[in-house]
Amino acid sequence: MMIFRRMKRICWLGLAWLFFGIGFAGMFLPLLPTTVFMLLALACASRGSPRFARYIREHPQIGPTLVAWERERAIPLRARIMAVSMLAVSMLIILFTVSVLAVKVSLLVFLSLLALWLATRPEPKGEGANLAVSGESLPRE
Repeated sequence: MMIFRRMKRICWLGLAWLFFGIGFAGMFLPLLPTTVFMLLALACASRGSPRFARYIREHPQIGPTLVAWERERAIPLRARIMAVSMLAVSMLIILFTVSVLAVKVSLLVFLSLLALWLATRPEPKGEGANLAVSGESLPRE
């Protein structure tokens, strides 16, 4: 029983590091999302390593946005603008490079709906709202 619990924790931690690495790469590579992978990393780290989850939440660049999402399901305006802009660039690339009409239309519709959903998310109003926009780290609890 103890072995199973430990292996489960190691698997969660491994997934957390994998998603964190992909999210980190997304900070520098266009068309690779950062926030989605950081949210996945945070979810996995919460199950596998509370210390790693705390590190992600307190990270100066990504932590405030993730905390705002966790607390309020809100996305800072700057992050929404960036995400919708990247989706628009992706749609332009798809428009000119994908040759199969059904695939092109499906991708464009999906990305348009995703952009609409992102654009309608609220602004953070809670404790970390100003920090999420300014990029400052959250105070320690």
